[in-house]
Amino acid sequence: MQQILITMKGLTAKEEEIMDFFWEKGPLFVKEMLTFYEEPKPHFNTLSTIVRGLEEKGYVAHHTYGNTYQYYAAVNKADFGKGSLRSAVSKYFNNSYLNAVSSLVQEEEISLDELKQLIAEVERRRP
Repeated sequence: MQQILITMKGLTAKEEEIMDFFWEKGPLFVKEMLTFYEEPKPHFNTLSTIVRGLEEKGYVAHHTYGNTYQYYAAVNKADFGKGSLRSAVSKYFNNSYLNAVSSLVQEEEISLDELKQLIAEVERRRP
């Protein structure tokens, strides 16, 4: 699955919002998704177009019930997160996780204690 994520296209903010619905609620009909929005709700056709785009990108799939589709996430949130992190590290940190962590330390987004915990976790996972 990880190799698939590398080749998948990224998501827009709206697409990620819709994926969150699938990850939180499970399989959904487009009409059901409309209930999650406050007024003004997006138009059914707009939402349907976005969901079909997610399917074309490989993020969702569907079951057919007569002439309607129930969509579901084809990629779980954890795998999506890993792929997103990999993409960000590649794009913004010259494909270096060390550069990414260094940036977090420099910007004080990660404390020394958290960094020590991270090192301890890495050491526990190494044979």
